[in-house]
Amino acid sequence: MTEESPPEQRAVPLKTIDLNPRNLRGLAHPLRMRLLSSLRIDGPATASQLAQRLSESSGATSYHLRQLAEYGFVEDAPERGKGRERWWRSTHDSTMFDDSLTRDANPEVRAAANWYQHQVATYYAQSLSTWIGTRDEWPQEWVDSSDMSDSLLRLTPELTSALRDEFRELVHKYRSLAPDPGSPRSAMVHVHTYLFPRKPSADD
Repeated sequence: MTEESPPEQRAVPLKTIDLNPRNLRGLAHPLRMRLLSSLRIDGPATASQLAQRLSESSGATSYHLRQLAEYGFVEDAPERGKGRERWWRSTHDSTMFDDSLTRDANPEVRAAANWYQHQVATYYAQSLSTWIGTRDEWPQEWVDSSDMSDSLLRLTPELTSALRDEFRELVHKYRSLAPDPGSPRSAMVHVHTYLFPRKPSADD
């Protein structure tokens, strides 16, 4: 499973970080995931700026940024610094989650992996809810081009894997077609996909 939220679409390859039993523990806090998401989507910022964005104290954002840095998720952005300000940036554009973490021999790793996936799912749901609540602030052409739909297909695991891979290839194709940042009528677009089996009901 991958989670992507690069600050800008661009033709260069995405920088990806693989989650493992050690660095997964570094994300095991809701505020850290929000901080990392903000840096990846909105770009470099100071602890004070992030505190304002997320309605948190600067002391809390400073502490959790240092923890994220210890695990390799964020780093200093010295070119942005002015005087004593410390700017932070994400070290990567994309996070790769290996489902084997949910089957790790260590129960603490399994618990962290499950917690992480639930947090990501919650973030996806919040993003969609935010769109529904604010879409009247967007031009009608954006509302018309958006989509919220679901489908049920009868597939084998092999066909499901093939469908997943085709989705990923399609997303990568459109990333390569992206206009330059700041181009008129362009915006960052969330693309969420879910593929999972459904247990049959009594009527199936």
